[in-house]
Amino acid sequence: MDTPELEEEKHRGPRNWGVEAIKVWGWAWGKGKRGAVVGGCGRWGAAWPPVPCTTPGGTVHGMYRRPRVSVPGSLGSRVACPPQGQERVRRSSPDVGPPTLPPVRCRAPALSLSCPQEGPVEPETFLRAAVQGKIRVVEKFLADGGSPDTCDEFHRTALHRCSLEGHMDILQKLLDSGATVDFRDRLDCTAVHWACRGGHLAAVKLLQDRGADLNLKDKLLSTPLHVATRTGHPDIVEHLIHCGAHINSLDREGDTALHDATRLSRYKIIKMLILHGADMMAKNLDGKTPTDLVQQWQVDTRQALETKAQPQGETEVPA
Repeated sequence: MDTPELEEEKHRGPRNWGVEAIKVWGWAWGKGKRGAVVGGCGRWGAAWPPVPCTTPGGTVHGMYRRPRVSVPGSLGSRVACPPQGQERVRRSSPDVGPPTLPPVRCRAPALSLSCPQEGPVEPETFLRAAVQGKIRVVEKFLADGGSPDTCDEFHRTALHRCSLEGHMDILQKLLDSGATVDFRDRLDCTAVHWACRGGHLAAVKLLQDRGADLNLKDKLLSTPLHVATRTGHPDIVEHLIHCGAHINSLDREGDTALHDATRLSRYKIIKMLILHGADMMAKNLDGKTPTDLVQQWQVDTRQALETKAQPQGETEVPA
């Protein structure tokens, strides 16, 4: 994540910031339809090419499936196996049955509460474990004398990473081990910024309890309130306001959180900001107020802003 991506988040809203998230396409079971899956596995396993579905009588149903076998063990009664053939069965061959599959031997992975890492934990492994939620790896790295403020080339620490992902046990462990709560990465983002970006209110509260500053600004001069508004997390916005966050703080373009909420059509957050005294007449560097940023189709947003802007003593008198 760099400065252009922060600017994209400001003007277009959130995106998936998962460090290792990847979407691929697989085949849905028994339907021949393509659907999005995560991590390379669909509902029924890995997405290798489909094979024709046949019956003992040689009938082809015109759909595709993956051959499977049943094996004992805690992995379940169905284990996906690679296809043994890709040729369609002729309808005129009544004696052709399903392809013969070799025996499959597999062993269920042992569930161990101990750290699977043998030897010292490398910093890269430690940072990756903070994303993946592997508390044992994190504990071993810290027990071996590793610094909780170990960071990557972007100055992003494990505290930043687990705050984004919402791994509360790792966050607690890092803070107990002396991690710097307001450590800034290369974009000047703190762990609170990343917790707001990930939408984890519990992480924000824990960081706040450990002394995090809720009004620190990143390179775009955005506060955590700006970030929570752009990424659409009204529960975090409400918490930050109640905790004294500067509601009319300006970013690098002179925008307040209300400007961002209006631009991205965050109706619930708009109402919340107005209720708590956000300045609707504040102008950004382009001379635009939040009302000026309302698009023609944002009828509800325009009505909310114009109704609040009307003086209380001013009422329309019917002709």
